[in-house]
Amino acid sequence: MFGKFSRRHFAKLAGFSALGMAAAPPAKAADAEPKGAPDRYAPASFPDGFVWGTATSAYQIEGAVDEDGRGRSIWDTFSHTPGRIEDHSNGDRANEHYHRYKEDVRLIKDLGVKAYRFSIAWPRVFPDGSGAPNPKGLDFYNRLVDELLANGIEPYATLYHWDLPQALQDRLGGWQSSDTSKAFGDYAGYVAERLSDRVRNFFTVNEAGRFVNFGYGWNIDAPGLSLPPPQLNQVRHHVALAHGLAVQAIRAKARAGTKVGPAENIAACLPAINTPENIRAAEMATRELNAGFLGVILEGKYTDGFLEYAGAAAPKFTADELKIISSPNDFIGLNIYAPQFYIVASDKKPGWAVLPFPASFPHMNSEWLRIGPETIYWVPRLAAKIWNIDTIYISENGTSSEDKLTADAKVYDLDRIMYLRNYLTQLQRATAEGVPVRGYFLWSLMDNFEWIFGYNKRFGLYRVDFETQARVPKLSVAFYRDVVARNAIGV
Repeated sequence: MFGKFSRRHFAKLAGFSALGMAAAPPAKAADAEPKGAPDRYAPASFPDGFVWGTATSAYQIEGAVDEDGRGRSIWDTFSHTPGRIEDHSNGDRANEHYHRYKEDVRLIKDLGVKAYRFSIAWPRVFPDGSGAPNPKGLDFYNRLVDELLANGIEPYATLYHWDLPQALQDRLGGWQSSDTSKAFGDYAGYVAERLSDRVRNFFTVNEAGRFVNFGYGWNIDAPGLSLPPPQLNQVRHHVALAHGLAVQAIRAKARAGTKVGPAENIAACLPAINTPENIRAAEMATRELNAGFLGVILEGKYTDGFLEYAGAAAPKFTADELKIISSPNDFIGLNIYAPQFYIVASDKKPGWAVLPFPASFPHMNSEWLRIGPETIYWVPRLAAKIWNIDTIYISENGTSSEDKLTADAKVYDLDRIMYLRNYLTQLQRATAEGVPVRGYFLWSLMDNFEWIFGYNKRFGLYRVDFETQARVPKLSVAFYRDVVARNAIGV
């Protein structure tokens, strides 16, 4: 039957339907909402004091890679290696945030958010990774923090967002050595001692689950290595150790009351069907598939399942290292974009099974970014239960979009608004049920250097013309500003 109709026929039918609705008589009083009935269209509120923010990272926006004594990072080297970046670009100039930070802070203020998550470039502060610090490098972050506070915006600093000093990669093999872990602890203590009079929250490492596998295992990200499983697991262990050493250094050097935790792209496991047995299976899968980083940080041990699966490739570690790794955190940051694993219960070991994704599963402008709004409900709910976490931040969530300028020089990113509306509705559901999510940082403030995709993928609320550096608010700015102002998501 439907084969006889073209899209034009459907458009006509839709038009007739709309005309019919417009011509319909007004509803009778009996059909109207009863007096005193709850408003089905009232916005769904977030908890009082919920932290609304946005986020960026140093290499993706700062530029100025050769200024004021900054050393080289592994991403400087990697992005200048032919064939590594999709559009053959690099972060040498990026958004020129190093010089335009005051303009960018005004963009944050215009959103109405009261928090901003940014990263500190390790090679700006320690050009060689360790040894003598570079005062001019830290001076930039002093200026940025002061500007944020002057505009009523709380700074949340990330100490490592992938830009490892190249000197440590050359000298030690980067994260292949525990000496890099120790250097990171020293760097963290140095920064916290000097910024914690104004910065009250520090994220240690961002997305170990990405930069370890992609950078050291799969030859996709910097530094571009393909290590065998034993060495790759050791790299991950050294990153967990670096996190623990940073927590200890911040406790020792920072002002009293300074808070610290990791930001991890947790392996996102969801029950395929919300039955008790599948929910339990998703819990088990979440614990095991995150055992190599979040699990050891929060439990102080590697799970039996992880060690059994790794076998001879398991990392080498000491009891003292596990104690350092599991130093208590004040919060856990979860970067949540897409569902990674839909889980069902199984009567076979380990008690759960991963379902394959059909080719027709919907995704956003980035093909890896599958659309699963329920992810931001289930992931923090399961994590909080498994590890008894009492403070969670969604440290990243957002999407790329085509984001082309229209004839009226606007960007109508309706797909991004659709994505955010649906994800934030699920996040509100989680907070309403008592899941301890205390804040949300939208990725990203503005379009930037998107790693291996260069400038081809645009995740920003503000569109950036990378030739002129003009920032243009997209329609999603108005959407997010409304959410923040009401502390609620319209339903």
